[in-house]
Amino acid sequence: MSQHTPPGQMAPHIPADVFQRAQATGQPVVIVVNDTTPPGFPWQRVLIPFAIAGAVVAGGWGLAAALCWLLDVATHTATAIAGATAGPLGVGGITLKLFQPKNK
Repeated sequence: MSQHTPPGQMAPHIPADVFQRAQATGQPVVIVVNDTTPPGFPWQRVLIPFAIAGAVVAGGWGLAAALCWLLDVATHTATAIAGATAGPLGVGGITLKLFQPKNK
């Protein structure tokens, strides 16, 4: 037999003798619920979305910085290869003439 928790703010269990006495006499049953929510504004509800948005922005800036660094390294590598060969550059049967010879 499964016992489900009652909906809302009801107590999950009322002792049987208290319930039967309340049914017999018509006396109300008083349930005291200790509320532990602190007074004031729930800052966690606001701070978590801002923290997520800040992390997304920081990740975007990091991605942009990584892309800039990668392009910088690629241009330095291309410049170093072009400076070292000073003639036609061939890869897989395709040759690129990067610079004109200086003695022409």
